[in-house]
Amino acid sequence: MTVTLPTLDASTPPGGPRSAPTVLQVLPRLVSGGVERGTIEVAAALVRAGFRAVVASQGGPMVRELDRAGARHVTLPLGTKNPIGLWRNVDRLTRLIEAEGIDLVHARSRAPAWSAHTAARRAGVPFVTTVHGTYGQIGPLKRVYNGIMARGDRVIAISEFIGERVRTTYGVDEARLRVIHRGVDLDAFDPARVSPERMIQLAAAWRLPEDAAVVMLPARLTRWKGHAVLIEALARVGHSDLRCLMVGGTETRAGYRAEMEALAARRGQGGAVRFVEHVSDMPAAYRLASVVVSASTDPEAFGRVIVEAQAMGRLVIAADHGASREIVVAGETGWLVPPGDPAALAEAIRHAITLPVAERQRMGEAARARAIAHFSSARMCAATLAVYRELLEPARA
Repeated sequence: MTVTLPTLDASTPPGGPRSAPTVLQVLPRLVSGGVERGTIEVAAALVRAGFRAVVASQGGPMVRELDRAGARHVTLPLGTKNPIGLWRNVDRLTRLIEAEGIDLVHARSRAPAWSAHTAARRAGVPFVTTVHGTYGQIGPLKRVYNGIMARGDRVIAISEFIGERVRTTYGVDEARLRVIHRGVDLDAFDPARVSPERMIQLAAAWRLPEDAAVVMLPARLTRWKGHAVLIEALARVGHSDLRCLMVGGTETRAGYRAEMEALAARRGQGGAVRFVEHVSDMPAAYRLASVVVSASTDPEAFGRVIVEAQAMGRLVIAADHGASREIVVAGETGWLVPPGDPAALAEAIRHAITLPVAERQRMGEAARARAIAHFSSARMCAATLAVYRELLEPARA
């Protein structure tokens, strides 16, 4: 399919002209999370580049951000995994593609990808997928279900780690595979933009002693994120002024939180460990941390919190598997420790909190420089739009 790509000029209206190439992204919902954030960032980048951006999902609070970016949202029941619902969504998406003049479809999750793939093929438009996770391979049916993400005309992997899994598990060839690391907003995650007042407000809310060393684990409250590993590590550190912040939504995981608080109490860390609810000002939260930990016992597909912390110039410690190896340069921008090893994690924490100020500053600056060079949302969006252009530009002689 040949499409004339737009060029920017001052007269281009928000959302792009109606004749501009139109990209449809599909995902289950727009509530929270990295998939949703990436969708919105790419939609905004499309609008800035003169494309039209359409997103289809079941909706959610983040729809407002799409509206502000000049993108269009269409509410469809794309969170369903019911086979009848998936088939009905084929018709819904086919009609949407026709009504909106969609030129390319980008699926970011498995359930909507099944419907979007058939709809795109019916309409004769390119189909792109992004593999955001490792996707457990439990049984042949699950493998088939996951395999839809390998059927794009281009398959985007969010890290080299995921790219290798896509190659080996699904046989995706290099001609179709593109590795595009997820990115963070370097304007928001900029140490120079975090005022002392923002940090003071958070420190007061969390009742942090002024001279305390703060270890932070920002993660969902789920077992594989390694809360227990960190608590066991803290018991080995032997630093009386240490405080640990487990940052993440706790309202739906009260039982797990109570289990971890009981573990902290048994290990003599009840006064040091604090679970806090969702934080709206994560840049300020990172600035309060002496060291940020990612203790995941399963490999991370990317590791957004590691990049966010490094962008804020913080020292980081991450489990030595998955995409963490692509983000952390051991000994230069942080440390890698064996996953699920409290003793090794304790040693790394002890080293990090006693590091001389000059060395701490040097590593923090190196970490931010690496985030700027490799893991910005601007870089991610530019690479994604380049994939769209590969499929939309006229064939070159």
